[in-house]
Amino acid sequence: MHYPQPLAAGRFLRRYKRFFADIETPGGIITAHCANTGSMRNCLGEGWTAWYSDVGPDTKRKLRYSLEQVQTPDGARIGLNTGLANALVAEAIRAGLLPGIPRDCELRREVAYGEEGSRIDLVADGCYIEVKSVTLREDDGRGYFPDARSERGIKHLRELARLARDGIPARLVYAVQHTGIASVRPAEHIDPAYGQALRAAASAGVHIQALGAEIDARGIRLVRAIPVELA
Repeated sequence: MHYPQPLAAGRFLRRYKRFFADIETPGGIITAHCANTGSMRNCLGEGWTAWYSDVGPDTKRKLRYSLEQVQTPDGARIGLNTGLANALVAEAIRAGLLPGIPRDCELRREVAYGEEGSRIDLVADGCYIEVKSVTLREDDGRGYFPDARSERGIKHLRELARLARDGIPARLVYAVQHTGIASVRPAEHIDPAYGQALRAAASAGVHIQALGAEIDARGIRLVRAIPVELA
């Protein structure tokens, strides 16, 4: 996934009201839109390098800038726009990174399914794929999901488990938008019920995998499989 133009760099100052972030640039302080409405735990630090996009002065948007990435003090890059995750996984399918799914398969998006009024992110060659963006890295160096309690995430795991028990291919893909994460675990210190639901889904036959990203000012792409630790 390439940005329309390379991102510009500044210094992150603060995030507030969920949707706003102040960034110090050579031309002064700008306010950028923050597309990630989650907790963004461990993803933001005052003084960190921040990369932002600029749609230009003629935009009808309230804010012409968007916060896209930050860099941690140890040099890891984090992609903050969780709205890109589905497109990144779709690209990963075309690159052959999801074993068992043909690169040239038909892709359908946001398909209604299940018993609880859900919509699946992708359906590829008959496989139902739920995508989750991972950006939380804790002090042990591992990546964790979710970064806040997630009833919605648990609901999706129940729906996937039902599909798998009925013999329908079901898959959960963690799109890891953090270059410092080498493995992923359920965040049971944040949401114990999610970890239980994840293991139940795996036992039901849901295929669970994580893909790590390359991130720079030009774009983001998922490039490699990384371990998922269920225990």
